[in-house]
Amino acid sequence: MRRITIGLVAAALLVGAMPARAANREHEQILADIRMLQEQAQRLQLAIVTIGETLKALMAKIDEQGAATRKGFADQKLTTDTVASDLRILREKLDETNVRLTSLSQEVVGLREIIPQTPAPMPIDPNAPPPEGAAAGTPPPAPMGTGTTPRRLFDMAFADYTAGQWSLAIQGFETYLKTYPKSELADDAQYYIGESYSADSRFREALAAYQRVISDYPDSDLLPEAWYEVGASYERLGQPDRARDAYEHVVKQFPETDAARLARQRLDSLNRQR
Repeated sequence: MRRITIGLVAAALLVGAMPARAANREHEQILADIRMLQEQAQRLQLAIVTIGETLKALMAKIDEQGAATRKGFADQKLTTDTVASDLRILREKLDETNVRLTSLSQEVVGLREIIPQTPAPMPIDPNAPPPEGAAAGTPPPAPMGTGTTPRRLFDMAFADYTAGQWSLAIQGFETYLKTYPKSELADDAQYYIGESYSADSRFREALAAYQRVISDYPDSDLLPEAWYEVGASYERLGQPDRARDAYEHVVKQFPETDAARLARQRLDSLNRQR
């Protein structure tokens, strides 16, 4: 009987120990799973860091290549702009040289005109009587030249302008334009024709003269002043709308000139009068 009791007690203890052992194995399995998940999370984090560094390096390389490409385009544009600027300067110098050559040739023509053309001496017969009305031994007078150089002709007209001789100045500048139409001072002569008319209060004639500066000499350095004087002539003729258009053209096309500064003042005045 005692043996049976001991056996029952042992069986009971064995049965009680079995759930505890199973619980331990389940706990160990859960811990193992957690460790495996932690390791996978660490590997995933490491992979993310690696991918991030790779992307960073790739973006840096892309930025470097983009900067090199932009620099290449900038260098190419700079080279193109430099070549274009050199060509423009060369063209301007060529035009200036052509104008100077034309002026020089006209100067030569003018000098030839003012040099007296002395005819070849005729053989003198000592026994021939002297010409009628001339004393014996007196040579005939040499013909005088009637021409003048472009610079001299312009200075003469300008002297009349500064002296307030408006009609003489206009006549002198018009003679200059007819004689030397391609001279480098041709645009100046046309402009001062307008100035002379304006000073003489002949504003319609002045307007036409200034407009010829604009139409006949599109490369003149007097274009800002000519456009301003067109506006001033219209204003004096009682046509403020046309005057305003001319002033606005000066401000838009030649903003850094003295003519533009004066045009802005006149525009302000016209706007206040509205």
